[in-house]
Amino acid sequence: MWQDLLTALALMMVLEGIMPFLSPGGFRNMMRMVGEMDDKTLRYSGLATMISGLALLYLVR
Repeated sequence: MWQDLLTALALMMVLEGIMPFLSPGGFRNMMRMVGEMDDKTLRYSGLATMISGLALLYLVR
C-alpha cells in the first residue's frame, strides 16, 4: 500500500514539474491567472479535477 501511495506521489511530482520545465514563462502566467480567480471558480475547478482523476483511476484500475 505505501509503495502505491509513494508511486502516485512521485508521478504527480513528475507531471507537475513538466510545465515549469518546458515553459517557465507560460507557467508563471498561468499561476498569475489562478491567483486572480475567485474562490468559487477555483473550488469548482479543483472539484472537476478530482472527479476527473477519480474517473480515470476507476477506468485504469
